[in-house]
Amino acid sequence: MPLPPQDPPDPLAALRALCLALPDTTERLSHGEPTWFIRGKKTFVTYANNHHDTRLAFWCAAPPGAQEALIAEDSERYFRPPYVGHRGWLGVYLDVPGLDWAEVAEIVEDAFRAVAPKTLLARLDDL
Repeated sequence: MPLPPQDPPDPLAALRALCLALPDTTERLSHGEPTWFIRGKKTFVTYANNHHDTRLAFWCAAPPGAQEALIAEDSERYFRPPYVGHRGWLGVYLDVPGLDWAEVAEIVEDAFRAVAPKTLLARLDDL
């Protein structure tokens, strides 16, 4: 998956490119924010532009234990998002200095893997 520049001028465009590079993903507004779906049904990433706070971020599905581990490692970059945090979803701030887009790409792929059916996981592994 091609990575955006380290400090992209438009974080939404960079996040969009990462999400739409994954198999069978689509984008549409959900709750007023750009959201990415697998096969048009299951959400795996939601953009959060000052949504419930004053920060730019995204919320995503995460593998079991990832939310707790990443927040414990760096609570300036990661958080428990409202509404979906109790299900293990991870919040990732996009407005932090020196944001590592390679790490963001890994988190987005992990979100996809947490939600996607096995047939799409096989396609992803073949890319």
